[in-house]
Amino acid sequence: QVQPVESGGGSVQGGGSLTLSCVVSEYTLSANYCVSWFRQAPGKEREGVAGIDTISSTHYADAVKGRFTISKDSGKNTLYLQMNSLKPEDSAMYYCAYSTGRLCGTGWYLPRGFDYWGQGTQVTVSS
Repeated sequence: QVQPVESGGGSVQGGGSLTLSCVVSEYTLSANYCVSWFRQAPGKEREGVAGIDTISSTHYADAVKGRFTISKDSGKNTLYLQMNSLKPEDSAMYYCAYSTGRLCGTGWYLPRGFDYWGQGTQVTVSS
């Protein structure tokens, strides 16, 4: 498996919570890597939401700081995005992407820096 597989999206009322999961291959987590969550709403550009790397450095977009938490379970080859206090503006297709051979660094939010992308999972937040 090369392409990550996301799950966990759904519809929720504002203020609610969702946890997204991203399963990657065992090889992906065996050396340096950066895994980031992106989102894209209709008519908008894809934007970085959160990133995590080999040494567990985490990065967040200002819009989600304090509400979203990215984490990983290397034993399960799975990354998570815990989303709390959801707002209607969080509604989007959420994608998991990864790149190997590097840590996230300052480029964690740049789509062009990632080689492998999942199909996405839809998150809809109603007011």
